[in-house]
Amino acid sequence: MRKSHPVRRVVLATAATVSGVVLLLSLKPASDPAAASAAGAAPQQTAAGQESPQGGARGAAPAGSGTVTGDAAQTQYGAVQVRLTVSGGKITKAEAVQAPKGGLSDQKTQLAVPKLNQEAVAAGTADIDSVSGATYTSEGYKKSLQSALDRMKPASSGTPGGGGAAQARTVTGKTVQTQYGPVQVRITVSSGKITAAEAVQAPKGGLSDQKTQLAVPKLNQEAVAAGTADIDAVSGATYTSTGYRQSLQSALDQAGG
Repeated sequence: MRKSHPVRRVVLATAATVSGVVLLLSLKPASDPAAASAAGAAPQQTAAGQESPQGGARGAAPAGSGTVTGDAAQTQYGAVQVRLTVSGGKITKAEAVQAPKGGLSDQKTQLAVPKLNQEAVAAGTADIDSVSGATYTSEGYKKSLQSALDRMKPASSGTPGGGGAAQARTVTGKTVQTQYGPVQVRITVSSGKITAAEAVQAPKGGLSDQKTQLAVPKLNQEAVAAGTADIDAVSGATYTSTGYRQSLQSALDQAGG
């Protein structure tokens, strides 16, 4: 009996230890799934919260935006080149990336270019007034601006909802020689109507500069208002007016064809 008594104690102790281990093992599977499900739920909610803002930002991306640079127009005092920033088919910014420099040209450029930039954005066309005292820079600016506007049209024609822009055409009439120099007119036509007119060539030098500055803006306005070449000559600029009307008619003939 004495020999067996210690053995019983060992057996009982071993059994108690095994039972304790079994109880511990049986408790772990019950707690792990709960912990795992709690850990898995939080990342899913976070991911869902991040996806919708990103989706909204992508859908709001603007279309029809970009930068367009016109041709460099050579003038008597240097090249003028205009760059436009476009958004939704409209000019939001205009700048001259090239302009006459050196001597008196610096002063004229500083005076003229900011005004021309403002007018280009406001008008949305190249039919803008020349800046007094900077005629050559102004003319070069308008030519480069028109070439930039011409490059905008193919891009806007493919934009959804841009049907009106797709119908616009720019047509340049023939060059008409006058006693004081050539006159050439460019018009923009949309839905059969003239929406903009400008003289890409006009008499220059001496008294001709003054007459051109006086006559051309009036002739441009009359061409848009009338929609035909049947417009009045500007007093004091008969030759320029006659050449303008002839070039305008040739542009209208091309637009009608």
